[in-house]
Amino acid sequence: MSRGILFVLSGPSGVGKGTVRSALFERDNHKLIYSISATTRLPRAGEVDGVDYFFKTRDEFEAMINNSEFIEYAEFVGNYYGTPKKYVEDQLAAGQDVILEIEVQGAAQVHKMFTDAVFIFLAPPSLKELRKRLEGRGTEEDDVIAGRLETAIREIILMSEYDYAVINDDVQTAVDKIQTIIQAEHYRVKYIEDSLKNKILLDTLGGN
Repeated sequence: MSRGILFVLSGPSGVGKGTVRSALFERDNHKLIYSISATTRLPRAGEVDGVDYFFKTRDEFEAMINNSEFIEYAEFVGNYYGTPKKYVEDQLAAGQDVILEIEVQGAAQVHKMFTDAVFIFLAPPSLKELRKRLEGRGTEEDDVIAGRLETAIREIILMSEYDYAVINDDVQTAVDKIQTIIQAEHYRVKYIEDSLKNKILLDTLGGN
């Protein structure tokens, strides 16, 4: 059985990572497992523990850090975010593709542990649009939004460290592009070489 591929969807806060990931999973033809992140931030309206995030207290999260239970974690605007390790590793070993939806800081840590992961940067059409989306949440004060925009500028500069970049100007178009990336990755020689060689050689020998 071939090992699954780890896809990392990352980008600035407010760019729409969660919206794009949800739209991707609404399509019947996806074969991805979503790796749920843990966070110490409070749930937003409609978010469910164990579905959108594992919501933890700060003490609970720091205990998980001390037990080395994360692939990556970061503190972002006063809250921790992290990716639990065991679930991801078990799914990949079982041949399942896994997608992580994480902040840019966390993506850099994932790269150190999973060097063969596929990194997709989700970018906003503009900083003006990003500000509009952040303000549209209605969940944060102006100084927090300003901090997120300053961070976003630094993160956009890091785009060159990713394998792919997708502009989220339209959610369904962004999902189309991400599905194209996923499909293309499965045709990389390193993933299909052994099975393809065996098929070609067995067919050839059988024909003789």
